[in-house]
Amino acid sequence: MTLRSAPDRLLSVLAAFDHEHPALSLTDISRRAGLTLTTAHRLVGALTEWGALERDASGVYHVGLRLWEVAALAPRGLALRQIALPYLEDLYEATHENVQLAVRDRSEVVYIEWISGRSAVGVHIRVGARWPLHATGVGLALLAHAGQEAQEEYCAAPLARFTPHTITDPAELRRMLAEVRRTGVAVSSRQVTEDALSVAAPVRGPGGVVVAAVSVVVPHTDAQVPVLVPAVRLAARGISRALGWRPSKEP
Repeated sequence: MTLRSAPDRLLSVLAAFDHEHPALSLTDISRRAGLTLTTAHRLVGALTEWGALERDASGVYHVGLRLWEVAALAPRGLALRQIALPYLEDLYEATHENVQLAVRDRSEVVYIEWISGRSAVGVHIRVGARWPLHATGVGLALLAHAGQEAQEEYCAAPLARFTPHTITDPAELRRMLAEVRRTGVAVSSRQVTEDALSVAAPVRGPGGVVVAAVSVVVPHTDAQVPVLVPAVRLAARGISRALGWRPSKEP
């Protein structure tokens, strides 16, 4: 058996919490982290004392505010969200549909902001949610502008299917990524749910490197892609400029 280091055990306690398990008993943490009850008790105690975990009156543990304070320092998290929010709000006002901002974390897209349309199509998204890159508009926009090695590594791995329309063929995915680079936008149709279509565009940082992606998600049945594309591009360009990006040539 491979002995786990102290940092590994500590991180496994934090990793026991996710969107489906936001509140856990000590026994739950022990089981999900793969630790003995004694070890879990010791580590949970240390994390609670530091503020990474909080214990309620019933004895159940939750993620603590201290972690939120630390996470707020991430340049691709709260800081990016604050800069982008005015442009996301403008995109929402222009469409009254679901608007999203996301970043790439290895093979997944992580949503850091989401504005929900009152009567918009339902989406399986919340802030902090993760999805495979190939199945979402923002994910395609991010993957298309990742390094060639990262793209090939992703295409070589199994591609999860969520609907009959999800791209699971590596050759088809490569063609789609090339189209995203050519047009500057990604269109993902019915890949996660049968009723939704998303249009996404990359957000660039000061050096022109893609650091995030913005999208709008609409019902597939009446999606007007030619109308949505310029609105999403405008939002992405506005966020990029606010981050310090300057295009070499104006359109």
